[in-house]
Amino acid sequence: MHCASCVGAVEGALRRVEGVREARVNLATERATVAFAPGAPADLDEILRAVRAAGFDAAPADGAGAGAAAQSEEEAEEAREARRNLVLTIAAAAPAVVVMALMHRHERWAVLLSLGLATFVQVVPGATFYAGAARALRALTPNMDVLVSLGITAAYGSSVLATFGLLGWRGDVFFETSAMLVAFIRFGKWLEARARGRARRALRELVALEPQEALRIVPAGATERVPAADVRVGDLLAVRAGEKVPVDGEVVEGTTAIDESAVTGEPAPVEKAPGARVVGGTINRSGAFTMRATRVGADTMLAGIVRLVREAQADRPPIQRLADRVSAVFVPIVLALALATFAGWTLAGSGTLYAVKAATAVVVIACPCALGLATPTAILVGSGIGLKRGILVKKASALEEVARVDLVLFDKTGTLTRGRFAATDVAAAARADERLVLALAAAVERRSTHPLARAVVERAESAPDLEIPEPRAVHETGGRGVEGEVEGRRVIAGSRGFLESKDVEFEPALLERAGALAAAGRSLVFVARDGAALGAIALEDRLRYEAPDVVRALRGLGIEVGLVTGDGAAAARAVAGKAGIPEDLVFAEVLPEAKAEVVERRRAASRRVAFVGDGINDAPALARADVGIAMGGGTDVARETGDLVLVRGDLEDVGRAVRLGRATLRKIRQNLFFAFFYNVLGIPIAASGRLDPELAGLAMALSSVTVVTSSVMLRRVMSKL
Repeated sequence: MHCASCVGAVEGALRRVEGVREARVNLATERATVAFAPGAPADLDEILRAVRAAGFDAAPADGAGAGAAAQSEEEAEEAREARRNLVLTIAAAAPAVVVMALMHRHERWAVLLSLGLATFVQVVPGATFYAGAARALRALTPNMDVLVSLGITAAYGSSVLATFGLLGWRGDVFFETSAMLVAFIRFGKWLEARARGRARRALRELVALEPQEALRIVPAGATERVPAADVRVGDLLAVRAGEKVPVDGEVVEGTTAIDESAVTGEPAPVEKAPGARVVGGTINRSGAFTMRATRVGADTMLAGIVRLVREAQADRPPIQRLADRVSAVFVPIVLALALATFAGWTLAGSGTLYAVKAATAVVVIACPCALGLATPTAILVGSGIGLKRGILVKKASALEEVARVDLVLFDKTGTLTRGRFAATDVAAAARADERLVLALAAAVERRSTHPLARAVVERAESAPDLEIPEPRAVHETGGRGVEGEVEGRRVIAGSRGFLESKDVEFEPALLERAGALAAAGRSLVFVARDGAALGAIALEDRLRYEAPDVVRALRGLGIEVGLVTGDGAAAARAVAGKAGIPEDLVFAEVLPEAKAEVVERRRAASRRVAFVGDGINDAPALARADVGIAMGGGTDVARETGDLVLVRGDLEDVGRAVRLGRATLRKIRQNLFFAFFYNVLGIPIAASGRLDPELAGLAMALSSVTVVTSSVMLRRVMSKL
């Protein structure tokens, strides 16, 4: 593929296959992503046939985590082919230029020598353009190959006619024009291949992290070196110092320090002991250890990241739609303009030769290569930059959407705070004591995974000689509380609202003391037995140290910041006050399912909303927001739902994601402006006859190079993130 028209042709062919629901083609990576309905008749062979029928070639892509060597070799071969074509073209075109410049154009031997050299250029380096044009015309999808072929054919063909006086054609010959036209286009393609290789570097480096071998421990205790692809879940593997961790797993023996910077962006090695999780592709920096494989092949974190990055690069942001609409009709319009140019100059009496040159220049300069590369190359580089800084971009549209955000809503527990609660106080009613309150709460909370529940259980288990009874018929209401039967009596633990919904009665003195604890920013778990409140346990969750700086940084970017939490209003306001979030943007006592409603109401008020969360209960809000930003240390559900994943779990990466999105969007706009402006300015100049075809070819080639190089320069923002 060469241009935006090629992309449109391939996508159109794929979408016409029965059962195909969606097809996205990326010019920069030369990959297509096809989605089809379950049970659809479409299969891989039919999809490949559709691409070939459209005039292109196709093959199944490598798996998400496979083929680093194959990918590098493919790119290297692309660069070598571009260089070979360039060398061949220059070797023939340069003598033709010298001959025609130094010798009189009517010297027979000079004309014939130039004819031979130009013919070589047409037949050898130029053959790919003709082959591509033939395929495109057969499929009725004219593209850049058609435009280039028309241009070089017009220049070469008119000179051949003039040389031999065929069809009554008279005039000067300009074989050097067709030869240099191919040379300049080949020069541009060579530069473009180099620039695209640089743009793909981040993903290529990521794919190269995939380990190729593993040291498997066999039943007898010996080890055998096997391909990493042969490792199965449950295998015991030995990892020596300096080696890569072969797959995702869990340490079962030994302690070490793992360099996880390639996956998380965090430079400091992370200490690992038995029970700790390790990620495939990371590097063991110190002692040897034994691990058990838990996720292998395409299920590893590294393979998943590669897959998500490729999907993001195949995605198309909204800003690309205008370019898509233009490219769909671009080539036919250019051909019409070229015919109009030829007819206009012919009717004006300027001569057929002048008309041919002007029309050729129009055809050549208008190739929509830059238009097709403007967006995908910027996305390619932008997502690669994010990857290096621990920001996983799951779809390209997220980079555009995060750039437009004007309100960021943070979940509280585990996102704005550390999510590690500790019980600080126990307030008991007159009819109970602190130990009874702790024991009953821990009994029903023991099976819950909620952070507050875990903190209550930890406090009870650490209390000396405290016996925690076994509960029966425990039922948890997500995010609100737990109820069950303890020693034959009904026990409830949860928020005040949850207990009130169960018709629990509260002593005024207990509510007064609980209110004082809540005003100090504590979260409260109330405990009741048989319809009467026995006490409340106060828990504290420390604010992340970077939270105030993050809020200030986002405000500096012109973005408002809010807090959404299921905690009580007093605790929410206390945390918000420490972080610097205004009270009017604090949404407290919000049920899990209602978080999405808070997001939706803000969006209905014409706000562009990003939601930052880490838990299962945040998934609906992450999905409903314009941009869902998931904390990397959160649940799998949150990470799957988010559009961006902060792999390191660093809150400061929220601001970095916004700055990266804005820089990428600016670059896309800049590229598209240049691509459009180039054609708007170039076509009239070419039609006026003031631009020789070979210079038009150079300008066209350099326009693509400029766009790709401009995108590569996005890397400069890395130092500012």
